[in-house]
Amino acid sequence: MIPLFKVFMSEEAVTAASKVLRSGFIGQGQVVEEFEDRLKSYFNYPYLITTNSGTSALHLAIHLLKKDHKNWFGISDIDYILASPLTCTASNFPILANGLKLKWVDISDKDLNMDLSDLERKLGYNTKAIVLPYWGGYPTDLAKLEKILVKSKEQLGYKPMVIEDLAHGLGSRYRGKLMGTFGHLSMFSLQAIKHVTSIDGGILMLPNKELYRRAKLLRWYGIDREGDRKDFRCESDIPEWGFKFHMNDVCAAVGMANFKHLPETIAIHQEIAKFYNNRLFDIKDVELLSYKPSHKSAYWLYTIKVKRRDDFIKMMKKKGIATSKVHERNDKHTCVEEFRTELPNLERVVKEMVCIPIGRWVTTADMEYIVDCIKGG
Repeated sequence: MIPLFKVFMSEEAVTAASKVLRSGFIGQGQVVEEFEDRLKSYFNYPYLITTNSGTSALHLAIHLLKKDHKNWFGISDIDYILASPLTCTASNFPILANGLKLKWVDISDKDLNMDLSDLERKLGYNTKAIVLPYWGGYPTDLAKLEKILVKSKEQLGYKPMVIEDLAHGLGSRYRGKLMGTFGHLSMFSLQAIKHVTSIDGGILMLPNKELYRRAKLLRWYGIDREGDRKDFRCESDIPEWGFKFHMNDVCAAVGMANFKHLPETIAIHQEIAKFYNNRLFDIKDVELLSYKPSHKSAYWLYTIKVKRRDDFIKMMKKKGIATSKVHERNDKHTCVEEFRTELPNLERVVKEMVCIPIGRWVTTADMEYIVDCIKGG
């Protein structure tokens, strides 16, 4: 079976983890700081922290916005967060876990990202923030998004805060600039099967120094680890309580070692995607997603739309090729029943979308075989 996902673990990561495990210190320490410095250098962005998962990073990002701060008046339990139903539940359940409400935005049938026109229609006085996932790592049209946010400022008196869910998007670029560096709150995942894994982990990028300071505190109970603590085991006053969301040195060592291979991994994914784009575009009953040159995806997923999708999945399985939708539509679950609404694009696309293998393990022969099987009908 040609797998849809496979963990990449470098030999350097094994060595680095072993070194930390034998060091006598495996909590959040110097290795976490070193990893964060490496990430800050890669993004050329100072306001960045690591967490123990991408979900924790997203939960923390939403939590930060519940409190008033500079140029922001906070989100309350009467407010809604605009969200996409086509993503991992980890994108949307942190909204509920923060005691807030969802308002679903339809997807674009061209790239499976949030439909920005529907987003604009659904902005209102109680829609204070947007959780914006990027399907497969493909960036949304950030220029169009900014125009919508400015219009909201003119009409409603404020710009909704944007939380970019870049769980799929490490290494993706918009107009040549790395995603996560556009001044929004941005989250990345370092979970097992992502481009870079730290066993599990996340990255949270903040738009300003104030939110960065709070995020650093709240990922570790609200305790100031850099302050003057007279007793190293006893903290001074904690003004704002927080969570146990921090990364540890073992995961940081693994992540840092694997991170060295990110350029190579992205190049492989993009090369395979280019092969598929060139070979699958004119096949009957197969439709490719839209990809603009200005939106450079890291292609964590490669998704196509096919007629009789379920039969297609069965056929590919018989031929030894793993396929999947990867994520179920979130709005179907009982726990979010109260927020259901008509989403015509999603209703149509979710019946046709399917992901095919893309990754370091997919050989040239595999690529040819996959294309031949799809062309075979």
